[in-house]
Amino acid sequence: MDFISHRVNSLAASATLAMSQKSSELRAQGVDVINLSVGEPDFPTPAHIKTAAVKAIDDNFTFYSPVPGYMSLREAIARKLSRENGLTFAPAQIVVSTGAKQALCNVILSTVNPGDEVIIPTPAWVSYVEMVKLAEGVTVEVPAHIDTDFKITPAQLEAAITPRTRMVLLCSPSNPTGSVYSRDELQRLVDVLARHPEIIIMADEIYEHINYTGSFTSLGSFPEIADRTVIINGVSKAYAMTGWRIGYCAAPLAIAKACTKLQGQYTSGTSSIAQKAAEAAYDGPQDCVAEMCAAFRRRRDLVVELARQIPGFKVNEPRGAFYLFPEVSGVLGKRFGDRVIATSGDLAMYLLEEAHVATVDGAAFCAPGYIRFSYATSDDNLREAMRRIACAVGKLK
Repeated sequence: MDFISHRVNSLAASATLAMSQKSSELRAQGVDVINLSVGEPDFPTPAHIKTAAVKAIDDNFTFYSPVPGYMSLREAIARKLSRENGLTFAPAQIVVSTGAKQALCNVILSTVNPGDEVIIPTPAWVSYVEMVKLAEGVTVEVPAHIDTDFKITPAQLEAAITPRTRMVLLCSPSNPTGSVYSRDELQRLVDVLARHPEIIIMADEIYEHINYTGSFTSLGSFPEIADRTVIINGVSKAYAMTGWRIGYCAAPLAIAKACTKLQGQYTSGTSSIAQKAAEAAYDGPQDCVAEMCAAFRRRRDLVVELARQIPGFKVNEPRGAFYLFPEVSGVLGKRFGDRVIATSGDLAMYLLEEAHVATVDGAAFCAPGYIRFSYATSDDNLREAMRRIACAVGKLK
């Protein structure tokens, strides 16, 4: 008897988490694996944030928290959105969740009905499509490629819109490509969306501060669509707080209320202590954010230089986040002994088993023919990882 629901059986496992798990298993067997599969800063959480968490414990912030988050944290987020992005949100429009992943899923489950279409530019983060499946919606992929710096055009967006379109989901800076839309590029997409007032726009801006362009434009800052734009963000990437699990949505009031209603039934409020730490992150000194971004930029430059030396890899220069997404078709079809590297998935597994470097197959991001490296690790690890990859690729004939 099959006890598992069709809903869960229809989902794909997270490829990033699966590859990270495989690399951990090899490490447990004594294999020296360099893990470039996981999107996690390798820096410790800044000291003033940890101090705030300890104080929260001492001050007995150890009870259930309000479902949408402490008012003091929602006020801090509202100040951040005003100060950094020029956005006006009342605390009632902000819902704090257990990571930006839950915030995304809350919004999708609260707004998408069965059969509704959600437009997602690809390559795209692994969980977007699966979240739409959970809502029984239909994903409409709009593909971009390395030659266009992984950005879609207004014409592509317009062509994807149908009477069934419910939502457009855009991530900038992007996971997995690191691409960042400029204000002008966003304006041209907004010009299209302005003609379709029935569509909700969701902007995943979790990598906002890991940005090498010198500026960041939030989709919520365009008045033409501001009243139907949902902002997703959190503390995990900018403040090296992945394990604290704090994200949020800032949304039109009706959507925020719906997310609170949903969250109240299946997780309730997130960690009281982590919320007080996040409050310190937003209201405290921001030097740590700039310092980490500078380190990521240096690592970006290093890994781009080394990856461009690998025959068969086509590499662009990411402008944000901490990922490289090379096109690897020049390697596909080659062999290592009896082993044929037919797909990017074959290549990712070959690199894990032969080079002991964990990467992620681009197919997991709706982009077969690519692989993703995370360069959120030390310079020494990156040099050694790229040396191993170059050596392994050099063995293919």
